[in-house]
Amino acid sequence: MTCALCSVPVHTQFATPELVGAIVEGGLDPAEDPGWAGSGAGSPAEYARWAGHLCGMTCLRMALGADAPSLFALRDGALKYGAYTEDADGTIRGLVYAPFAEYVSEVYGREATVYRHLDVTGIPGLLDAGRTVLASVHYGIRHPERPAPGRGGHLVLVTARTADGAGVHFHNPSGTDAGTRAAVLPLAEFERFFAGRGVSLGSAEASETGAGPEA
Repeated sequence: MTCALCSVPVHTQFATPELVGAIVEGGLDPAEDPGWAGSGAGSPAEYARWAGHLCGMTCLRMALGADAPSLFALRDGALKYGAYTEDADGTIRGLVYAPFAEYVSEVYGREATVYRHLDVTGIPGLLDAGRTVLASVHYGIRHPERPAPGRGGHLVLVTARTADGAGVHFHNPSGTDAGTRAAVLPLAEFERFFAGRGVSLGSAEASETGAGPEA
């Protein structure tokens, strides 16, 4: 599926989009997802263990476009750069922004800039400069009609601003239906879930010409 407002494809971090709601809100074991092999995972167990952690890789896969590698191929590359780590007890940690930015730049030729402090009002300017933004939000953003449970912990890909600049279009890897996978919110609503950090990615065209982000 491709967003009607842009050329960025819409992907979910779980292989079968129709099952995302059952997995993230209904308690379905991801190992029961019949589409698991399409993710590039080596087994249902590996898929079930990792898929919930791969919102960042799903955002990268969307940003890379139609020719992007599989979700787990991207995960493998990120592991080599230290963008994900595993504790001795098996706990998965990441996405770690600095090595992720290095990975994206060196392997895919996309200039990446890490923002430890990013005001929500700065996002439209990055979009206008031809960049996409991996923004740290609370996963509760798929229910904007509810109070925000917190900020951060999940990544969405911000793809465009609204015509008046007062809102943003974004793709949510854990969206449970079409309207939450390719969503739009006013900046004030988006900010309720936004942690004020993220990573912006340059376009393929900008990388080829050597253009960086605007100051």
